[in-house]
Amino acid sequence: MSYTTLDEYQRKWIFTHQSMPLPAEDLEKIKPMTQARAAQFWKENVSPQSPDSERLSTQDWPSKASNWKDEIKWMSCWDSDEPELPEGILEHIDWQDDVTVYFCYEKYNVLETKWSVFKKHWKNFLFYDDGPILLGRRRTETLWFSTKGTVKLGNRT
Repeated sequence: MSYTTLDEYQRKWIFTHQSMPLPAEDLEKIKPMTQARAAQFWKENVSPQSPDSERLSTQDWPSKASNWKDEIKWMSCWDSDEPELPEGILEHIDWQDDVTVYFCYEKYNVLETKWSVFKKHWKNFLFYDDGPILLGRRRTETLWFSTKGTVKLGNRT
């Protein structure tokens, strides 16, 4: 089995928090990977040796400046009452709503969902903003969020 239930997920509260709870139909679309599957995914798509984005090697694609075209602020949008992602992200990523996305917190913590769910509930995902990377299935565009309130917009190689 590649997934665990959301009820078993250690950070489930970010999706059920009373200030921003998700509707049941969207909760069903968030699939936490098992630790083994997450580690495999991280190794194949982010870094074969580093356990998180803070300790990436110079060989890992996210460490290469050439993969990043811009960096914008996301924190002010997160703090606002408006639900939309920052405009710069929406300009960078023009995916169909049914594209499968992977929100990678670190080697053993990866969530799979649809772009539509991430777009609608991105603030929940960013309750933990310690360097998560968003990847899309068979897509090159990527996002790398920072605790400084910025997000790098890029393309993985």
